Amino acid sequence: MTRSAMWLVSLSLWCTGEMAQSKKPLDHSVYDSWQNIGVKLVSPDGRWAVYTVTPQEGDATLFIRNLQTGRQTAFERGTAPTITDDNRFVAFTVKPRFQETRQARIKKTKPDEMPKDSLVIYELETGKTLVHSAKVKSFKTPEKGSGIIAYLVEPAKDTSSAKKPAAKPVAAADFADADDNGPGKGGASAAVDLVIIRTGKTLAFDTIRHVTSYTISKPGNALAAVVSPGKKDSLVTPGIIFWNTAKRESKYISKGQGQFAQFAFDDKGEQLAWTVSRDSAKAPVAVHALAVYGPGMDTARLAITRSSNGMRDTWSVSENGRLIFSRNGQRLFFGTAPIPKPKDTTIVDFEVAKVDVWHYLDDYLQPMQLKNLDRELKRSYTAVYFPAENRMVQLSDDSMETFQFGDEGNAEYGLGTSDSHSRIALQWTGKTNKNAWMVHIPSGRRMSIKQDLNGQIAISPAGKYIIWFDNMNGQYSSYDFLTGSTRIISAGIPVKLTDEEMDMPDFPQPYGTSGWMENDKYVYINDRYDIWQVDPSGKEPAVMITQGLGRANKTVLRNVKLNPDERFYAPKQTLLLESQSDVTKFGGFWTVRLLDKGAPKQVVSGPYAYIAPVKAKNASMILYQRTTYQESPDIFAGEELSTAKRISHLNPQQKEYNWGTAELFKWTTFNGQETEGILYKPEDFDPAKKYPVLIYFYEKLTDGLYGYQPPAPTPSRLNITFFVSRGYVVLAPDIRYENGRPGKSAYDYIVSGAEALAKNTWIDRSNMAIQGQSWGGYQVCYLVTATPLFKAAWAGAPVANMTSAYGGIRWESGMNRQFQYEHTQSRIGATLWEKPELYIENSPLFHLPKVTTPW
Repeated sequence: MTRSAMWLVSLSLWCTGEMAQSKKPLDHSVYDSWQNIGVKLVSPDGRWAVYTVTPQEGDATLFIRNLQTGRQTAFERGTAPTITDDNRFVAFTVKPRFQETRQARIKKTKPDEMPKDSLVIYELETGKTLVHSAKVKSFKTPEKGSGIIAYLVEPAKDTSSAKKPAAKPVAAADFADADDNGPGKGGASAAVDLVIIRTGKTLAFDTIRHVTSYTISKPGNALAAVVSPGKKDSLVTPGIIFWNTAKRESKYISKGQGQFAQFAFDDKGEQLAWTVSRDSAKAPVAVHALAVYGPGMDTARLAITRSSNGMRDTWSVSENGRLIFSRNGQRLFFGTAPIPKPKDTTIVDFEVAKVDVWHYLDDYLQPMQLKNLDRELKRSYTAVYFPAENRMVQLSDDSMETFQFGDEGNAEYGLGTSDSHSRIALQWTGKTNKNAWMVHIPSGRRMSIKQDLNGQIAISPAGKYIIWFDNMNGQYSSYDFLTGSTRIISAGIPVKLTDEEMDMPDFPQPYGTSGWMENDKYVYINDRYDIWQVDPSGKEPAVMITQGLGRANKTVLRNVKLNPDERFYAPKQTLLLESQSDVTKFGGFWTVRLLDKGAPKQVVSGPYAYIAPVKAKNASMILYQRTTYQESPDIFAGEELSTAKRISHLNPQQKEYNWGTAELFKWTTFNGQETEGILYKPEDFDPAKKYPVLIYFYEKLTDGLYGYQPPAPTPSRLNITFFVSRGYVVLAPDIRYENGRPGKSAYDYIVSGAEALAKNTWIDRSNMAIQGQSWGGYQVCYLVTATPLFKAAWAGAPVANMTSAYGGIRWESGMNRQFQYEHTQSRIGATLWEKPELYIENSPLFHLPKVTTPW
């Protein structure tokens, strides 16, 4: 045990020994049982809510609730729910018991012999469990339709009969220990069957044997399945089956074994595409082609091969490129890539030298190359196939790696970008600049529209404009595909559109955009507090749709995307805005009606954090979570946000423990700046007593004032809830930094906060400690060289020597750390050779003799 750990233990024993608590202090045994919300869904008609309650370790519980009557049903170990689009069913998986899976892992059970999931199909109106199938590998429902549920299941031992499986209801109350019922009952097998349930007035089951993968069309009118029987089953033909949902009919659209991937239907479920290679598994290289099937075709055909017109020499269709039909179904976007060189099999492996060769002009450092190796091996470049014309056009390549289309693939033009010219500088800038082109999709013709952009760029939803933010001038610009004109569109906005509190030696980042009006009429741009309606053609002046109420109240207003499929706003649409006050940290919601002169309306606000609202697709019902430091993030539901009611009740055990409170604490720093932090006190706080103090910090933390912090093990940061429960006061200060003086800045804010807090009679000044992780850990190390104030210190993953860390490699990305010191978090703002004195001044290692804090 380290000396700092011994100090913390001794402080804890002193504190708990002195307190006469009415409630128990938290201990480490409570972690596993603490709960959170996993998934929350609301049915399209707004009548039903489905959510999961998940402990930190153990078995989850799934709840299905009638929002009109309050009737609620619980299923042990229920996970991954989906509500069918017709509001009739909830389908979900049931995990094996946590301890059963844990023991299997301890015994190193083979993957095929691990405990398996089950599938449940629950009928909402009747409350009946219609299907409970064991040993299920996956299930799917249509993305935008209903009428079908499909799942892969290990078949029964005797699969020779063509008998269709039958559904057998299981009472929900008996579910936890019910026997396996319905399709799939029986012993394990290497083969997998696909069960298709047609959810008409009565459930109808059909089975396709030996399925390895399957895809359902968005409206649910069709399904494709890959059939791959084992060598012992010669009666089943391998290939691809197309299933017609309405007719319950299947037919082979491709026969024979192969490597199949990237299945995609068009929006109507009439056309199907996939990649295929018929090469043997023993072939040195598998070369793929693009296969398509559509109306009027008896079987699928190969649309694009390596020899097709438009395909580059030594290139082929990529099995890793995603297939996407345009919304109108007239285009199919797919990926191509150079054919990999075959491995030299004439040399045995142990005689092949394993060498990583790197050149100083490579785009990326060798550690980054190794980190990105798998991604680069799977890289593909966008091409488009026109079914009616039976031709392809290559759109992107190694000189323009990325491509975006507009109007869901229907637009005439797209956006291509590349950052290859600036990747070497990534090591010291932390980002790359982009070259951008407009790309004519029918021909692949390119025209440069922006070079060396330091910023962000995207195509508009309807595909009429390209819009970008330029860090060099702090403005948004647009390119008009119709007129070919480029213009700055945000110059008329009289406030900054970038981070007003930026305290790093780099360009401040923009607050971003909130969305577009339909037909690309307007783009909505955020400033620090408010939202502006901007004409991308530049003809109309910018209009602040929030009418300055955000800035006037120092409250950030941001649009909430309630419909995940929403591409743009409709005229007169009412937006839901989430809000947070910079002053009180109160959360809330506002509404504003677009293209209306009315002011935004505050719907609800209070001393809470409001989290992740979701809305019913066809009704006004909304679910959201609300939390404080004292209140778990429970779900609230209502047609009106202001009258929503709590429907979940997490962590009832919390009332048994001494918890805590959280409040803002304000003071003036040594350099005269007004600042604040979060002050956490024990629930049984008594101002007549004296409390030891722990100070935890990173950068700015006060926006999390109303965040709930469940007791949980942490990798190397302060478990605030645990220590507060055991009688500590914790201060989490905000810190603002001066370029070149990160250490001194931390000192000014943290030590001044400790001194200000110590003026209270209930603070034990002689028992104050500090803790930080990563960047916070660095600041801990610096502080103990600058002050003897703290009795104990705990630094997690700190950097103590900036001169050596400057050339270090980041673990996650393989990047050099130079950018961090020159432009971002470490805030030196110069190279090591330009300002070596700043690197030394801010490195705790060089001031180690000054340390008096126990370590």
